[in-house]
Amino acid sequence: MDTMGLNAAIISSPASLADARDGARDFVAGLADPVAADAADNVVLVVSELVTNSLRHGGGACTLDLTEHPGSIEVAVHDRSTRAPLMRRPDLHDGTGGFGWPMVNRLAHATYVTHSSAGGKTVSAFLPR
Repeated sequence: MDTMGLNAAIISSPASLADARDGARDFVAGLADPVAADAADNVVLVVSELVTNSLRHGGGACTLDLTEHPGSIEVAVHDRSTRAPLMRRPDLHDGTGGFGWPMVNRLAHATYVTHSSAGGKTVSAFLPR
């Protein structure tokens, strides 16, 4: 299977976050081999979580790459921060978050954080088709 990819524009605001989710939906819908509805929803959810985390903690702007691989869809978010996401216990009382990264790790069959020699990092999640 040939891989298919999408490279989104720089994401720097809630409006562009909505565009990233729409782009993820369009990407999955355009794949030659159909993706189950729940798997497509998971891709959009992971895009939303990784991009939101990147905007909040990664320097205020990021880029998104989506790539189809045999058996998986890769969601990769690049930002300027070198700080990796932290696995922490979700806050059920004060509303300070902590749900996103554990959820991404449950939905994905693999996650990676890769640091760039030029600075910044890429957070990748490989989701089952």
